[in-house]
Amino acid sequence: MKKKYIDVMDTTFRDGFQSVFGGRVLMKDFLPALDAAKEAGITHFEFGGGARFQSLFFYLRENAFDMMDAFREKVGPEANLQILARGINTVMLDTGSREMIDLFAKLFAKHGTTTVRNFDALNDVDNLEYSAQCIAKYGMKHEVVITIMDLPPGCEGAHTPEFYEKTLREILDRGIHFDSLAFKDASGTSNPQKIYETIKMARKILGKDVHIRLHTHETAGVSVACYLAALEAGADGIDLAASPVSGGTSQPDIITMLHAVKGKPYDLGGLDMEKVLEYEETLKKCLEEYFIPPEATQVSPLIPFSPMPGGALTANTQMMRDNNILHKYPEVIKAMREVVEKGGYGTSVTPVSQFYWQQAFNNVMFGPWKKIAPGYGKMVLGYFGKTPVEPDAEVVKLASEQLNLPPTKENPLDIADRDETKSIAYWKKKLEDENIETTEENIFIAASCGDKGIAFLKGESPLMIRKKEDEEKKSMGKTNGIYTVIVDGEKFTVEVAEGNVEVKPQAEAEVKTTKNEEPKAMAESAPGMTEIKAAVPGNVWKILVNPGDKVKAGDKIMILEAMKMEIDIPAPKDGVIAHIAVRVNDSVQEGQVLATME
Repeated sequence: MKKKYIDVMDTTFRDGFQSVFGGRVLMKDFLPALDAAKEAGITHFEFGGGARFQSLFFYLRENAFDMMDAFREKVGPEANLQILARGINTVMLDTGSREMIDLFAKLFAKHGTTTVRNFDALNDVDNLEYSAQCIAKYGMKHEVVITIMDLPPGCEGAHTPEFYEKTLREILDRGIHFDSLAFKDASGTSNPQKIYETIKMARKILGKDVHIRLHTHETAGVSVACYLAALEAGADGIDLAASPVSGGTSQPDIITMLHAVKGKPYDLGGLDMEKVLEYEETLKKCLEEYFIPPEATQVSPLIPFSPMPGGALTANTQMMRDNNILHKYPEVIKAMREVVEKGGYGTSVTPVSQFYWQQAFNNVMFGPWKKIAPGYGKMVLGYFGKTPVEPDAEVVKLASEQLNLPPTKENPLDIADRDETKSIAYWKKKLEDENIETTEENIFIAASCGDKGIAFLKGESPLMIRKKEDEEKKSMGKTNGIYTVIVDGEKFTVEVAEGNVEVKPQAEAEVKTTKNEEPKAMAESAPGMTEIKAAVPGNVWKILVNPGDKVKAGDKIMILEAMKMEIDIPAPKDGVIAHIAVRVNDSVQEGQVLATME
């Protein structure tokens, strides 16, 4: 029996790393595994884009363009190297202007990209058109995407085969050029029957010659069943990953899928199971020092109710670990259900998945709908395009009031083009002011990563990876007790950890807070002083005032960063800033005193 050849894209080095490590894997640690992947016969790799663009600058002190060049050199000129892009966001954190989208395509073509998988989380076809033109302009292949998921139980109005057919026909009617079509399920929640019906529908519309593929995750436990359904319906390609970054929140394992198709009429990329095993053993050795979060290896029964993508799940839990609030994870994931239901049914994939997470996080930390997350609010107000269904009217009203923005139906690209901070000229001037070379790469790094991009280019970005030995040291160094003692009228903080005793003047203990420490005891404020405390854990991003400054109630005194959000810290009353108790980049805990005023 002749078997149908199925193209396998190896997602290990992009989505696998993102789904297990939050993207935090150093280039020098994984490049040796590419030789083993080549030896196993793999020629199609996902090698960049998505969250694996910013994560290199934010956490690894690495340049994503340099990584892409090194990857291409390793695998050779014939390999199909694919990146993930988010329509009008490309790989940026916000909607790009037209000139920034063009620059994105120019640079990614320059640095080794063969194919761009291009999606819009809202399935707003308007958001795919211009980026598709830029991708083709620079000679890359365009893989257009329809993003999919299952809605929480009881929800209806989108994410059915009929909804996906409407989206596909709109892509065709608009005349958007594409070389292949992918259905992308970042949360892994789509059920196998829906997958079968959807792929069957697309095959009927597009004919036998158009390449159709499915991307999903194991997060909800049905990925292999979905891939088998897709193959039966006529799919030409699927995405798989290699152990130890397969399964759980990632894609199914290559060997697992090779096993699943035994006796079926499918040839998965001509791959040999024994050679793939050797590749996985090599990769495992390359990554043996890395800490694998337990949640990255698990299938979650909650995900169909609260569709959180695997790649976002571990990125968020890593941030929660950084801020000592991982115990809040079950509450936040549970709160996502209502956020999805009221948000207009955008697909839970970046950036919408992050908007859902941020709003769920705010609902847990501040109270339901007391604080609208900026991204979520702008989404329901229309600033990123049309949601599949109308968002909840009361949530739209709250978002408009809290963000001081009216609802809009304007093209997001037109809004971005008017924004000076999304222009090449703006970021070129920023680099010049910082005495940084104004290459196109540097301009794009700064524009896509903001202040953190500037920090990277100045050599000031942090190194934040998790190795097993770091986790063991943390575990061994758990605090046995923090005490305040008074000697000759002066207060001291005494910290006892595993038999070690550290004594500090309390003023020093107030200021010094580092990542992964338990909250330190705080000095008592002088009579008449007002304490300004952190409402949520996070990192100090900016301090906007100095001791002695006069402020009015509501004035921003500093900005925290928490879960990829900027959290404004306002003055609670009119007065004078007496003391700033933290420094930029400090990690702070919920309830920690940030400043005092009189």
